[in-house]
Amino acid sequence: MRSAEQLLAFAERLASVEEVECVTPDLNGIARGKTMTAESFLAGRRLQMARGVLLQCVMGGYPPPRFYGGDDGDLLLCSDPCQVHVLPWGTPGRALAICDALELDGRPCALSTRGLLRGVLEQYAQLGLTPVVATELEFFVFAANPDPHQPFQPPVGLDGRREIGTSAFGVGSAHGLRPFFAAVYRCMAALGLPRDTFMHEMGISQFEINFPHGDALRLADQTFLFKHLLREVALEHGLLAVCMAKPLGGVPGSSMHIHQSVLDADGRNIFSDARGAPSAAFGHFIAGLQATLAEFTALLAPNVNAYQRLAQPCASPNNACWAYDNRAAGLRIPASAPVDRRVENRLPGADANPYLALAASLGAGLHGLLVGRPPGPPVQGQFAVPEALRLPTGMGEALHRLAHSQVAEALFGREFIDGYLACKQLELADFLAEITPWERRVLAAQV
Repeated sequence: MRSAEQLLAFAERLASVEEVECVTPDLNGIARGKTMTAESFLAGRRLQMARGVLLQCVMGGYPPPRFYGGDDGDLLLCSDPCQVHVLPWGTPGRALAICDALELDGRPCALSTRGLLRGVLEQYAQLGLTPVVATELEFFVFAANPDPHQPFQPPVGLDGRREIGTSAFGVGSAHGLRPFFAAVYRCMAALGLPRDTFMHEMGISQFEINFPHGDALRLADQTFLFKHLLREVALEHGLLAVCMAKPLGGVPGSSMHIHQSVLDADGRNIFSDARGAPSAAFGHFIAGLQATLAEFTALLAPNVNAYQRLAQPCASPNNACWAYDNRAAGLRIPASAPVDRRVENRLPGADANPYLALAASLGAGLHGLLVGRPPGPPVQGQFAVPEALRLPTGMGEALHRLAHSQVAEALFGREFIDGYLACKQLELADFLAEITPWERRVLAAQV
């Protein structure tokens, strides 16, 4: 039930709104839901949606009904009072509300990735701990691509040319995207999305935005909203914003690095001891990630394309090694003061569901804190990855590791794991049923 104060705040915020898009992230982090009239939203009308929508595949299909309830019943969409926003793009008079997906009796839905993240954070809270996170999201901006059989191309710049990949960390305006990014920043400000740093990344027409650190659920919401905003604003500018993990061959893919630290009840970073040195808890957190990243890879690299990035590890380490300020390690410890000591998980791709990626990464660290084992030794310089710390390089192997993970089942429940696997196996089968241009181009003439 919404309080009178919340209803008043909604009414003031939505005075010029006619419709509210009530959305929740599905297992792929795609916004799914229904659009209500503002009048119905403000009246607190009960909003229900088919439970199976949370397991919708990226192609649009669904696994068998047994994975989301044989009767394909409904769940409730309950808006988060802190995540109701008037939309600054598209047709005026629209708003968006991020919702929690609940069972009809009010319990959290086991298939909700936002609910899974809440569950992991509650386990931390029971120990008197609070995770602090930040995300770094990479993405590409391409010209419109009406024919998906053709490769992506960067937009034509102000110099009349397309970028060729020499602009990493450049701050010039030759790429001609200043109006687009000005609109992105304006829309971010309208939604209350803070930004820390922004840069041109190593790939052709590839960029990165860093969000300031904070509460994990809030950061997941911000990342979710930003990805939605990015696509919508790009379309308005005749562009295509792409968060695929590997949209172009021969250049780096796109990551969603996660920075993580943990505070105690007094607000102290438990990764540093009283002397400012790395604490035992710091090592335990790393050890938890090392022990589970191979089992959780399918959650952090959720699509077939993600393994194009991991199999060609250009700035995308596919390992569970840890190191101080070494970007070849999957777990990097950035140079920082003791109060800011943190673990950067470099495995997730830009295509990862931010709620699920944060739940998996923080859940792995929580497992380490509870087990209390030390990590392996840190690596330095150029290093060979021990076999035990190699991660899956194919979706089939990753799904197999997840299916047999006792830690994943304990953290997320068998219902979610089985539903996730069923959906991803459908996606993999659909991909394998398609013949690629490479096969036609190379094999037809040779074999």
